[in-house]
Amino acid sequence: MVLFVVVIALAWPVGLGLWANSKIAHTDALSGAADTPGETYLLAGADIEQGGAQRTDTLMLLHKAPNGKQYLVSIPRDTLAEIPEHGTHKINAAYSMGGAPLLVGTVEKLTGLTIDHFVVIGFSGVEDVVNAIGTVNLCIDRDVDDERSGLKMAKGCHDVGGEQALAFVRARYFDPTADIGRQQRQQQFVSALMKRASSPGVLLNPLTQVNLASAGTKALVTDHDTGLIDLASAALVMRAAPNSGGVLAMPIEDPNFKTKHSGVAIKVNDEDVRAFFSSIADGSAESKPEG
Repeated sequence: MVLFVVVIALAWPVGLGLWANSKIAHTDALSGAADTPGETYLLAGADIEQGGAQRTDTLMLLHKAPNGKQYLVSIPRDTLAEIPEHGTHKINAAYSMGGAPLLVGTVEKLTGLTIDHFVVIGFSGVEDVVNAIGTVNLCIDRDVDDERSGLKMAKGCHDVGGEQALAFVRARYFDPTADIGRQQRQQQFVSALMKRASSPGVLLNPLTQVNLASAGTKALVTDHDTGLIDLASAALVMRAAPNSGGVLAMPIEDPNFKTKHSGVAIKVNDEDVRAFFSSIADGSAESKPEG
């Protein structure tokens, strides 16, 4: 998930910032494709802490357009996409097939946007970073006791620790909308995380800031050119998006498309998706929050 936004949302002392920057791991990721308008970040959540290439469980695209509009778009993990040199598969398979470079290339082919910054987070980091700041406040519209994810929440809003926050962002099988509902919960989590990280109890507590920096960078990997300042810019885009360009839903043609070999997937119309991301690129996309 995008727990790294907590780390870079804080006004650290220079020394702490330099230390945190040195802890960020890097990998080959960017394609070198010609630039497209604005600045684009691809954020991915994966079980990288388990070793080896894993399928990405979460994909979010952040974009700051030349006119200043800022957008956040979730790309459902089950979206059918053309993976270069591998054919059509669910988009989350790209990372396991060819790591960060193939995932970046697949997203660029789907959206028409050149990725300027790539960030991948190990899921264990979500639990650690929430525990570092105590709790986050999350809301759900039904009672849930989901054995597969471990999510146990009563209907309403609750302050939850790291274990339940991780279950909240990973759960999907209890929800009839599956991947669509989960991406809405993930976006809710991001907002709750930002709110808590910006609270006086965190901002004014040096020990909490150190714990947060340690937790937030432990499972973090970026492309070689992305450092703390770039992550700080990403945090600002993410914070501003709901009140700027918007938190938008990618157009979907069929959310329950039955494939021959990959089960049920999300089918999109390539032309509609390209037009959607073209409007995001130039800042003309309609501001229409998801959900």
